Amino acid sequence: MVNARKILLPVLCVLAAAAMNAGEAPVSPGALFPGLAVDGITGGTVPATKGKVAIIDFWASWCAPCKASFPVYSRLQDAYAGRGLVIIGVSVDESASAYSSFVAKHAPSFATVHDSRHLLVGAVQVPTMPTSYLVDRSGKVRFIHAGFHGDTTEREIRAEVEQLLAEGPGAP
Repeated sequence: MVNARKILLPVLCVLAAAAMNAGEAPVSPGALFPGLAVDGITGGTVPATKGKVAIIDFWASWCAPCKASFPVYSRLQDAYAGRGLVIIGVSVDESASAYSSFVAKHAPSFATVHDSRHLLVGAVQVPTMPTSYLVDRSGKVRFIHAGFHGDTTEREIRAEVEQLLAEGPGAP
């Protein structure tokens, strides 16, 4: 039964998020990213993103690629925070203890929060775990990465972060 639960839980999370916003379009490049101050977000403080380049990464403790992505996002946070990058990891775990254990084990250098009620993941209509949204200084989604593919994803995100940081305040 435990194995079935581990298999079904990710599927149910994605289906629940999609059902909450049936008829609404998923967040796509060019759209404003929804506000992060959502009721039900727990486990940490959402850092200010106004005027900053942000990566909002949706993840879950049961997701193997999510585990691989955490060291990369920590490296990116460490490398670019001084230039205006903010990274926020949003867990969609049902269980607060699964969220807390994962964060304790991986000790990210970026902010993490827990969306246990799936309100933010539902508003965004995240297609898979992990999915990251790169948001420019004006709050618009510029790039989306569904899944995580190791060095390839890291190179792509690093280049995109460099581009967005170089645009500076007030860029399109």
